[in-house]
Amino acid sequence: MQNIPIYQPKYKVRIVTAASLFDGHDAAINIMRRIIQATGVEVIHLGHDRSVEEVVNTAIQEDANAIALTSYQGGHNEYFKYMFDLLKERGAGHVKIFGGGGGVILPSEIKELQDYGIERIYSPDDGREMGLQGMINDLVERSDYPIGGSLTNEVSLLSKKVPGAIARVISAAENFPEIAKEALAIIHEKNKKSTIPVLGITGTGGSGKSSLVDELVRRFLIDFPQKTIGLISVDPSKRKTGGALLGDRIRMNAINSDRVYMRSLATRQSNLALSKYVSEAIEVLKAAEYDIIILETSGIGQSDTEILEHSDVSLYVMTPEFGAATQLEKIDMLDFADLVAINKFDKRGSLDALRDVKKQYMRNNNLWDIPQDQLPVYGTIASQFNDPGMNQLYKSIMDELVKKTGSDLISKYEISEVMSEKIFIIPPARVRYLSEISENNRNYDANVLTQVEVAQKLYGIYKTICAVAVISKESETSHLNKFGLNQEEILSLVKNDNDKIFLELLLKEFDRNKMDFDPYNWEVIIGWSDKVNSYKEPLYSFKVRGKEIKIETHTESLSHVQIPKVALPKYKAWGDILNWVLQENVPGEFPYTSGLYPFKRTGEDPTRMFAGEGGPERTNRRFHYVSLGMPAKRLSTAFDSVTLYGNDPGKRPDIYGKIGNAGVSICCLDDAKKLYSGFDLSHAMTSVSMTINGPAPMLLGFFMNAAIDQNCEKYIKENNLETAIENKIVKIYKQKGIERPKYQGDIPAGNDGLGLMLLGVTGDLVLPKNVYTQIKYDTLKQVRGTVQADILKEDQAQNTCIFSTEFALRLMGDVQEYFIEKQVRNFYSVSISGYHIAEAGANPITQLAFTLANGFTYVEYYLSRGMDINKFGPNLSFFFSNGVDPEYSVIGRVARKIWSKALKHKYGANPRAQMLKYHIQTSGRSLHAQEIDFNDIRTTLQALYAINDNCNSLHTNAYDEAITTPTEESVRRAMAIQLIINKELGLAKNENSIQGSFIIEELTDLVEDAVLQEFDRITERGGVLGAMETMYQRSMIQEESLYYETLKHNGEFPIIGVNTFLSSKGSPTVIPGEVIRATEEEKQYQINLIDSIHKSTKNESSALLNELQSKAINNENIFEALMEVCKTCTLGQITSALFEVGGQYRRNM
Repeated sequence: MQNIPIYQPKYKVRIVTAASLFDGHDAAINIMRRIIQATGVEVIHLGHDRSVEEVVNTAIQEDANAIALTSYQGGHNEYFKYMFDLLKERGAGHVKIFGGGGGVILPSEIKELQDYGIERIYSPDDGREMGLQGMINDLVERSDYPIGGSLTNEVSLLSKKVPGAIARVISAAENFPEIAKEALAIIHEKNKKSTIPVLGITGTGGSGKSSLVDELVRRFLIDFPQKTIGLISVDPSKRKTGGALLGDRIRMNAINSDRVYMRSLATRQSNLALSKYVSEAIEVLKAAEYDIIILETSGIGQSDTEILEHSDVSLYVMTPEFGAATQLEKIDMLDFADLVAINKFDKRGSLDALRDVKKQYMRNNNLWDIPQDQLPVYGTIASQFNDPGMNQLYKSIMDELVKKTGSDLISKYEISEVMSEKIFIIPPARVRYLSEISENNRNYDANVLTQVEVAQKLYGIYKTICAVAVISKESETSHLNKFGLNQEEILSLVKNDNDKIFLELLLKEFDRNKMDFDPYNWEVIIGWSDKVNSYKEPLYSFKVRGKEIKIETHTESLSHVQIPKVALPKYKAWGDILNWVLQENVPGEFPYTSGLYPFKRTGEDPTRMFAGEGGPERTNRRFHYVSLGMPAKRLSTAFDSVTLYGNDPGKRPDIYGKIGNAGVSICCLDDAKKLYSGFDLSHAMTSVSMTINGPAPMLLGFFMNAAIDQNCEKYIKENNLETAIENKIVKIYKQKGIERPKYQGDIPAGNDGLGLMLLGVTGDLVLPKNVYTQIKYDTLKQVRGTVQADILKEDQAQNTCIFSTEFALRLMGDVQEYFIEKQVRNFYSVSISGYHIAEAGANPITQLAFTLANGFTYVEYYLSRGMDINKFGPNLSFFFSNGVDPEYSVIGRVARKIWSKALKHKYGANPRAQMLKYHIQTSGRSLHAQEIDFNDIRTTLQALYAINDNCNSLHTNAYDEAITTPTEESVRRAMAIQLIINKELGLAKNENSIQGSFIIEELTDLVEDAVLQEFDRITERGGVLGAMETMYQRSMIQEESLYYETLKHNGEFPIIGVNTFLSSKGSPTVIPGEVIRATEEEKQYQINLIDSIHKSTKNESSALLNELQSKAINNENIFEALMEVCKTCTLGQITSALFEVGGQYRRNM
């Protein structure tokens, strides 16, 4: 790789970086913004899921030269054009727009966007040709122009709070002081009589000042519905490059209001917490007549008090981790601060810290006669929604501002005297859970080795006994019983006295050694030959949930050879047998290394049918097309990014462009009914998987109600009630005065219309209450499938989080509690996913370790809520990615081993809970946009790995997914891959083909050990949630992603058709022949549907949503309420209501 020189900007360049709306993949833009910073640019990073409005407002308020965006989730044409138009409309047409989105943005679209006025869209081929630094050099050079070099009428616009004018005067003061001189003189003159209060906030680096400021702003906007607020946030510049990360905005949710103006400043000099232009920025905001100004400094050490010169009231923010109490004597701000916040009050030693800081504050300020609880020192947890400590701090700040400045900002905010207390997901006493699991599993392995050693000794002694007593090989086992050896029988075989004495000695030695042998293990030894014989019999009988199943043990090849479905080792030595049974065993027996069930189900392959595009009808047609003639219907649903982020379809271009693209648009119960119509959701051979996380409880509510109403429909037909029910529905819609919803277009072959009769109504509106209640009770026990819902991996990897982490986990717990109460046994409440961790860049060991660690975190959380592991264990499932790395050949067997050992011996769970069920999807990272035909070869190898390892279900990616939404033809090819393996590949008729392989056994041990070591590393960081606070998982995933990309880029890691074995044309990125996008009709229909629902259910929805919020506040089961709310309300309505009581997700770097 050639070393590209870094471009040196001539001017101070400011660039806003972000990922587009409903776009979770923030790793790429994070890497880009680092390189942009290192090129000497001041970067205002917004992170993922940003609307055009937010990005444009930021660019104008921050007076940026350019915006750099990533857009992976489609809708990019509308997004970029809307941004260009909005900038122009708001007088910021000079701001340049740059973008990229992998292969999602087609060359024709790149040309169209650049012709429209977008400065540059970078394609994957540009990246290969220019390199990362080359692309950034181009971007920075194009953005390198002066800002603030001239002023016109900006000063006259300040009092009207025109953001562009405010921003330009601050920029002129920063960049061209001479030009700004006259304007600033007018401003200073005006401000002589100003009484606008300034709150100064300073504190140590990493104390959570940005989150704390955001929480103060949120409370201020609620407290004063008409008032405005101006923010100035300062971050340090890098001395080496001149660049800066202005990273406060990313943490803030409350500033997206027209009553808030925020400007980030870089210090532009070293060793200072404030920029020398701060005072001018404050003056500009005073002239703009904001009601309050908050100034936040960059993180400082102990001595800096510069903030005092600029503020009326000062707040010092620190954490409990300041070391010994004597360190407090060195903190200057404790002499001068009006208030002190000890943030991150959930950290160890926080109460001691509060006591020590109060004492020091009392000493410094000679407040000896004031009770400690009245000192202005507060414990806060700003990251926790509606924290009582934050409430107290906010009220005290406002009171202090009024006292000191005579301001009219008299707060009416209600507070309680409750102290900040962390809502623990994992109780502090259980924080070592992962290391306890490591220790448990290592102890199991150590015990196996000890027992195997004893078994080998016993076998050696017994073989000697057989030799002395002249026992034939055939009758060796006949002298064993459940207590040991049949000693009298053996002694009777010997006539010679010397042999008898020797035999007695051997028998005593045998008994002495057997005292160290576990009775269970002895049963394994004496039952081995019966076990071997049971697999030689033509039929094998076993029970699943009390039902006896008989399965043929062999299949016949075309050569008339009987191929065993399960092949057992030909071991004779007891140690070998024991080791195999305790660490491997046959499928269906602990530790389930080779599979969960004795045999695969006949007539049901693990094939999944994957679909998601356009409106619900189009995806329904695709589902029927790919499942026609298949005995089992395993429907995997991909949702569009509007749905993934819990929003309703809308006309705003950045939403409109994404409706029904790269997934199906589902916004209400009727959508779910149409999506799964014609599939009997209660049938044992139907299973539905929904790939959704943040809004998972709402989509689950839609699904469950759709299934209940299907069974109501069956009841109506069975009892010949069709006419009566139809009349009831007609009457309901006559009263509503709107058109009744219906399935759009032709119903496809295979769809019998089940689920469409009750469109627009629910069963409880047309059937007697007792009938509906019974149908609901029965349906919940029958439905099969899974909803992804795994919020931990979203925070660590993909990032489609919408709620605060605590609230999202609480929702998951509520779903699981509801499942236990309603006996929902066949539906998984969560699919704990490693797929998205791998897609973000993790290697196979990291994927497995993080995924299992997340799984055990749910176990601990559910246990802490008092749930029974035997009741919730079976509702957990897993989802892994399968690449071509060697470790992927054992990912399932290692997962099953680790899980079962921990669940059995650490948690005391029953066999059903010990079984780790997992779904495999072939790797999306191995789908390359060059030579896409080769992708099917990689997918075939990955599918072979998965089937050999006995995965429970499998989704094979289509070869063209690297460049477009898969076509019908490519989906058929993808499904054919696994069907050919299962139906045609002879060896696949055997169900434990990788058992007994030396390399598989070696890899199993290596990967298992590596995972347990990773558990210990996570424990050192405070468990999964503690590690997430320092972004350990995210950093590691990004590091591994860059490592892979570097090796791919420099050719050290050969990828056929990508960096080696290129075609004569150089294997360029393939342009799709067919691009699947939602039609205008589909988008319009979804928007009209939403409007219709909102109009017709206005009063009803309002009451239901209030009740939902009330249940959330009172700590009742939210999902129980959602089951009712989902009948009437739309996805966006529910999400908005829950934001108000659970808090929005707070982005981080």
